[in-house]
Amino acid sequence: MPIQKRTLSVLVQDEAGVLTRIAGMFSRRGFNIESLSVGASEEVGLSRMTIMAVADEDEIEQIKKQLDKLIDVISVECLDQIPFVDRELILIQVKAEASTRIEISQIIELFRGRVVDVAENSLIIEVTGDQGKLKAIVELLKKFGIESICRTGQIALKRGSKGE
Repeated sequence: MPIQKRTLSVLVQDEAGVLTRIAGMFSRRGFNIESLSVGASEEVGLSRMTIMAVADEDEIEQIKKQLDKLIDVISVECLDQIPFVDRELILIQVKAEASTRIEISQIIELFRGRVVDVAENSLIIEVTGDQGKLKAIVELLKKFGIESICRTGQIALKRGSKGE
């Protein structure tokens, strides 16, 4: 059973302490959270967590069972076996001298990114996409000198209607 990145969509009660209990469950069981994003869901009083963890099939089943036992958890779904859409936002601060700004701008345009801040010797770029897209733009911008990177973490939803 191969170990790989797994994406879980977890619907939880929007209450204080839920994030701590879920993170604690991962920690107690020795599982690492690669990425964690939490935000309001379509239902008032509920939040959706997208958790990315590295695990094999048996481990992901164990994680799902442990999450299901938590009282604040409404539902847990592993998205890796079904069609889903995922995105992540990245902010990249890159060195940008006057002589390199045109080339950097062309790269940004190719990735449908945008400049969100301009300083004398740097730019802050915003790009949204899947992890492959973000990895690619980071690789292309390295030659200019990346000063800082900040990522939101993956968010994901199952494709199709809720009733499907």
